[in-house]
Amino acid sequence: MNCSSVTFGTSGLRGLASELSGGIAENYGRAFALFLGSDAAKEILVASDLRDSSPLIKEQVMAGLAAEGFSPIDCGSVPTPALALAAMSRGLPSAMVTGSHIPAERNGIKFYLPSGEISKADEAAIAQLAQTHAATAARPGGTKQMAGDIGAEYVERYCRLLGENCFQGLRIGVYEHSTVSRDLISHLLERQGAEVVRLGHADVFMALDTESIEGATKDLLKNWSAAHGLDAIVSADGDGDRPLIADEHGKIVPGDIIGIITAKFLGAGAVVTPVTSNSGTEQSLPCPVFRSRVGSPFVIAGMEQARRAGLQAIVGFEANGGVLLGSDIRIGKEVLPALPTRDAFLPIVSLLSACARERRTVSELVRGLGLPITAAGKLENIPGHVAHAFMHSMTHVQEQLSSFLRPLGELLSVDHTDGLRAALSNRSIVHFRASGNEPALRCYAEAASEEEALALLSLATIQIAHQIGE
Repeated sequence: MNCSSVTFGTSGLRGLASELSGGIAENYGRAFALFLGSDAAKEILVASDLRDSSPLIKEQVMAGLAAEGFSPIDCGSVPTPALALAAMSRGLPSAMVTGSHIPAERNGIKFYLPSGEISKADEAAIAQLAQTHAATAARPGGTKQMAGDIGAEYVERYCRLLGENCFQGLRIGVYEHSTVSRDLISHLLERQGAEVVRLGHADVFMALDTESIEGATKDLLKNWSAAHGLDAIVSADGDGDRPLIADEHGKIVPGDIIGIITAKFLGAGAVVTPVTSNSGTEQSLPCPVFRSRVGSPFVIAGMEQARRAGLQAIVGFEANGGVLLGSDIRIGKEVLPALPTRDAFLPIVSLLSACARERRTVSELVRGLGLPITAAGKLENIPGHVAHAFMHSMTHVQEQLSSFLRPLGELLSVDHTDGLRAALSNRSIVHFRASGNEPALRCYAEAASEEEALALLSLATIQIAHQIGE
């Protein structure tokens, strides 16, 4: 079987839905079962997001697991962090069929051990098993439906933390689109006394990349905020592990700013975040900050390193807004158990709670940090070999890098931790890297003002398009 177009990306297996449902999903289900081994718990939780291709791919994953003697438990359509929480609390492995934020024609699978997300080394081992064990005609056996409501368990996790009526008096818009979290977000907010306005329900899957929001969506948020008198608008990506938060004016709060606010609210003793996050992170937090490559497996590895170093209250976050809890954290009289996977609900409730506690609007909370302004975008439909050839030329040919950056500013230093992050003489930063999840080149910009950051991002993406001949 040719699996070359289906690969592990920054977080999970990704590829075209048509290829995954053509047998590859079943093969990876079997490979995961083989990786877990005969001594593993035989029950395994499986869930999916709301994209059209997910039910069939989930069936095939479960068929592959059953073929190797496991008993898949179908948990329906729930957020990825809800599935991970349920599986970890029961000491079971799990698999989530989701393409997260990528377009509808693509999909993927995230695998979890009873202890949490698989590592990069685990991914390599599973991929090797998938390539060396060709799929056979497996017959599903032992598949069961989930007993209990793991979505309700997930909501209860945060209601216990918050107490009662934490958001009383707030009018919150919930941008539903096609996120699998839409009903649970509204339920959580209503449980805490907020007045919820449901917006933008979609019956057809919509890809929402919280790190690169298109102009039409930004306009929608601003219009909804003005029309409904909202204190904030919240949402999540397809599988509910990356939040979207807009302030009272409908202006999107950058994901790394969300992460910083969450870490401050939680009283983090250590933070792990990728190199793409705001350069002011270290100055904003009164705790050690460790930088990693992009992707939750790298953040988790960093959190584990911090734990081994004896640090406590460990929080990870990414520039897409997803927050990972690397250790138990005490908030008042409550202890919030660790959940070392990206979670959209924790940053949403943390930011809204910080606003309520400090009696400030979302925009006031953000301005109070005094951080540089970031902007992010991407060039889509860039074949992998083109993206990697561009990155190679920028990384290894100094003359090309200098020529490329000249219209943007004078180069001061370069960080190659993940892609290429260039600090310029005008105190701005431009960063570009090949996406690990889809055929795209991602670009990030940072400057003193929003106008400067957006202008730098625009110029940088134009430069990239010109360089690769788009």
